[in-house]
Amino acid sequence: MTQVRLSYAYGTSSQPLLGMTIGEKFDQACQQYAEQDAVVSVHQNVRLSYKQLQDQVNAFACSLLQLGLEKGDRIAIWSPNCVEWTITQFAAFKAGMILVNLNPAYKSSELEYVLNKVSCKALVIAPQFKSSNYQDILTKIAPEITQSIDKLLSSKRLPHLKHIIKIDHEQHTGIHRFADLLPEPTAAQLDQLHAIAADLQFDETINIQFTSGTTGNPKGTMLTHNNILNNGYFVGEAIHLTPQDRVCISVPLFHCFGMVMGNLACITHGSTMVYPSAVFNPLDTLKTIQQEKCTAAYGVPTMFIALLEHEQFDEFDLSSLRTGIMAGSPCPREIMQRVIERMHMTEITICYGMTETAPVSAQSSTADSVERRVGTVGRVHPHLEIKIVDENGKVVPRGNLGELCVRGYSVMLGYWEDTDKTQEVIDVAKWMHTGDIAEMDEEGFVKIKGRIKDMVIRGGENLFPKEIEDFLYTHPDVSDVQVIGLPDARYGEELCACIILHEHHQVNEEAIRRYCAEHISHNKVPRYVRFFTEFPMTASGKAQKFKLQELMRQELNLLEDIA
Repeated sequence: MTQVRLSYAYGTSSQPLLGMTIGEKFDQACQQYAEQDAVVSVHQNVRLSYKQLQDQVNAFACSLLQLGLEKGDRIAIWSPNCVEWTITQFAAFKAGMILVNLNPAYKSSELEYVLNKVSCKALVIAPQFKSSNYQDILTKIAPEITQSIDKLLSSKRLPHLKHIIKIDHEQHTGIHRFADLLPEPTAAQLDQLHAIAADLQFDETINIQFTSGTTGNPKGTMLTHNNILNNGYFVGEAIHLTPQDRVCISVPLFHCFGMVMGNLACITHGSTMVYPSAVFNPLDTLKTIQQEKCTAAYGVPTMFIALLEHEQFDEFDLSSLRTGIMAGSPCPREIMQRVIERMHMTEITICYGMTETAPVSAQSSTADSVERRVGTVGRVHPHLEIKIVDENGKVVPRGNLGELCVRGYSVMLGYWEDTDKTQEVIDVAKWMHTGDIAEMDEEGFVKIKGRIKDMVIRGGENLFPKEIEDFLYTHPDVSDVQVIGLPDARYGEELCACIILHEHHQVNEEAIRRYCAEHISHNKVPRYVRFFTEFPMTASGKAQKFKLQELMRQELNLLEDIA
């Protein structure tokens, strides 16, 4: 009787896990690479060596302690990408304070909810983000700011928040200036910081990241030094980062992609963190890659599409690029091919993960074929286990579909003060249930078929939007596409393709449907096709399918619930 191979894999590695805190590893890097560029913030015209970054991190950490913050206190940062973000990150990690990453796109209700949910004691804010003036938004929630002469807040609606720190040149009543908290610390203050740092344990929570709540309120994911330091390290290992590498980080720092796969991958390899702009801007990114001779670039597929299609793309020399990471959503073959050929990123890899797994649990290798890099998310990451299970929790044979589960050092401690929600996703054997439908082949490569909740059931048949999206990317006029399910009286659900065309390209709905009918089975041909100039996006660059569904249900007057 032949043995059936099950969809289970374990990531082996010759490199052990880093059994240390982030502060320890950061100080190691700063000593080892002292004179090398640590961070370059192009839009701010700031360039810091590892030694200079360490000095500013220590100064800020000591100032936070002087303000009365202690180990375990929560300090939030509400800002787009900047060097102050990174100083705050490592200062909090060294002093044992829990860094709370806030989405720069939050409005007042979301801000109030998350600050109170995790009882933030301090908040670092940028002047603004796009049309949002952070200080105005904050003052509407806590008008007491303008009366707090001693800069110690006492607010009715934000009872835990005591200190607001603004990245700004101007002085404001009730608010600390970030620059004023960077004086050279005394020997006694540094001794205090080092004593606190030496006492930290790598399994303690050091970071809270909120999952984007598409339903209900966002949940606070508790991540440890061990979770994120090791994940950043092994992501960097997979793309062969060295102290000679310069990583163009156009993705948001508030998200794991920027803070872990970007910053922590760099500091664990002595590489340079390069920020082209506060928020993604294709022209700024192209200029930065050329100017700073970046060797790696990060982005979600829509960002790479924006770079490739920029009218000035051909004016830039991108030949310094070698590698990078595309993640966040599936990568179409045509985009991958163009990134390799036109951006010289022959060693670009694909990552798969989620905030709850710190984030990466599978990654393609720099040597994998293009086919593997677009058709799969690679294989299990080092020191992690993955399995694919059916609805009864049984591991399925290879080649069968099921839910992807992850176990190992990267799994979060849980959701902040939410045992019930934690138990819904982490089972008694410590497996994190991702909610993604996946398939593992004989060689251990994993294909993500889509979210369980995105799956469209048409006439009793399971259809995967990702498969139809991948096909539609092969149409010469299609730049970006999202496929969603809409309610239908006869079939339960019908497919709708939401399409963004390449600039100056024209095609009608019927032509798209005809193209589908000629190449894929009839049940996968979208009943509805609609054209968009842009999709509703999260701040981390993912299209929000639930918002597209709301828009299309209203437009087509399909307001009944899906059966």
